[in-house]
Amino acid sequence: MKTFRNNQKRIRNRSMQDRSFKRSNGFNRSNPEFGNRENGFRRMNNRNNGNVDKLILKYNELAREALSNGDKILSENYFQYADHFLRISIEQKEKQKEKSQTTHVV
Repeated sequence: MKTFRNNQKRIRNRSMQDRSFKRSNGFNRSNPEFGNRENGFRRMNNRNNGNVDKLILKYNELAREALSNGDKILSENYFQYADHFLRISIEQKEKQKEKSQTTHVV
């Protein structure tokens, strides 16, 4: 693969400030907020998954379409995505149920 002349100039003129992502900048990884959250996820807990039901329908339809075209591997892939979002939907509904039960008790 041939590298282009402009690309080489860009790499040569790159300063250490351009590579700040490699430095820690005083960020302490032993901070408990940095590590894995519950269930092993490293994402924000307030992530908006309001369209989970739409995503389940979307991936089920894509899986059926792939299966009708004879692509079993792609259909299985889409069914796995649909299953994943179904589990998220069930988890959200359980959390909502727990919230409603705790608000009625208090």
